[in-house]
Amino acid sequence: MRIATWNINGMQARLAFLLHWLRQRQPDVVGLQELKLVDEHFPYAELEAAGYRALAHGQKGWNGVAILSRQPARVTQRGLPGQEDFGARLLSAEIGGLTFTTIYCPNGKHVGHPDFPRKLAWLDAMIAHCAERCRPEQQIVLCGDFNLCPGALDSWDEERLRGTIFHTEEERARFQSLLRWGFKDAFREKFPAAQAFSWWDYRAGAFHQNHGLRIDLLLVSAPLLARVRSVEIDREYRKKKDGLIASDHAPVIADLS
Repeated sequence: MRIATWNINGMQARLAFLLHWLRQRQPDVVGLQELKLVDEHFPYAELEAAGYRALAHGQKGWNGVAILSRQPARVTQRGLPGQEDFGARLLSAEIGGLTFTTIYCPNGKHVGHPDFPRKLAWLDAMIAHCAERCRPEQQIVLCGDFNLCPGALDSWDEERLRGTIFHTEEERARFQSLLRWGFKDAFREKFPAAQAFSWWDYRAGAFHQNHGLRIDLLLVSAPLLARVRSVEIDREYRKKKDGLIASDHAPVIADLS
């Protein structure tokens, strides 16, 4: 089974690019983020024609998450309870024995902005929700755009950026809470010393200079980690394909036995 997560930065802008990637990479289950459209405008038919059932939790112009799967899927949670004011940012489903959740964590803007403590509250609510609804011995995937760098290796310039948004002790403490609960960072488990990124700003040649951040994560429970054969940040799909413009995020892919 191949699972993946991808912030596509606009479904309407990226549908052809997404279909291109699905044809080339053939994932079985995908968590998508930042759809920027309502459910009524979601391209269910186009994705079904490509072989994927789709579940969506959208929002006009902002946010939005979806799950694509080859197997039948059943929604178990749409939206993070108590955090509705922050928009459509969480979707969970049961798929072929997996409990699969995709999230789009609030950005927080900067540490002095009112959205920053609200971001921390959202993370606290998400952690509590996962702990309440799941058990560490289950086969669980928690994936998405976490909008934080788990550690120093996950930033292109930790020394300069330490303490700024995505690099704060408060954000990283929430991430460590997920690890203490039982989640494993699949990429970091496979590559403990690798510096690799999943997001690069469109501006200032950041991608070509590799000035990026690793903020798109596949977290798995310990039983599922035992099934992970490989993990890859699909950097090729941060590049244009056949004239199609890429998202500013790369997909992250894991193959399971």
